[in-house]
Amino acid sequence: MGEEPNRLPTVTLSYAQTLDGRLATATGSSQWISCRSSLVRAHELRARHDAVMVGVGTVCRDDPRLTVRLAPGENPLRVVVDSTLRTPPSAAVLSDGAAGRTVLAVTGRAPRERRARAERLGARVLRLPEDGEGRVELRSLLAALRERGIRSVMVEGGAALITSFLRERLADRLAVCVAPKLLGCGIEAVGELGIHDLGGALLLEEPSVTVCGTDILVEGEIHYPDDPA
Repeated sequence: MGEEPNRLPTVTLSYAQTLDGRLATATGSSQWISCRSSLVRAHELRARHDAVMVGVGTVCRDDPRLTVRLAPGENPLRVVVDSTLRTPPSAAVLSDGAAGRTVLAVTGRAPRERRARAERLGARVLRLPEDGEGRVELRSLLAALRERGIRSVMVEGGAALITSFLRERLADRLAVCVAPKLLGCGIEAVGELGIHDLGGALLLEEPSVTVCGTDILVEGEIHYPDDPA
């Protein structure tokens, strides 16, 4: 049988958090929550996906390269969700020849001159519909990536993007590194999902738990509570 023509790429949410569920301190500091062994696992996971995706806040704050360096494998396509195209031309995902393997997902609110500048650097700019909050509509983004041959996407953050994928039920799998650290105040890994009782909680089906250096890696398929059995 052939593949379903309208099937979206599979989406894995992968991020590191503290024991109290923080991605970063209140000031945004997040390097490094996880230990080196966990970083190696994260790069192995990158190598197994066609694309790696982050929000523009992560790019502006952390300037990640989003490449595979600590494990064997090819670099995935880099995708930045950036409604108004705030990604600076000096960002690692656009510098030193990286732009040719970078997609910037924007809306009609992205200024024309910024789009043209990114394209001159070699990046592909995808202009997509807005959701109800003026952000890139994620389902449309996934569909556009699928049209370009992308079958698997690893979403690494930040918190707003992770939350949106869960709220819109577009995430298929979770891979969370839990570091033995406490921050108290800080940036929550997952925000409001509109769940008001435990019966509506999202579940991991047959989760695996692996000790990775000083960290714990929890992985599993995401089950949405009113999915058909």
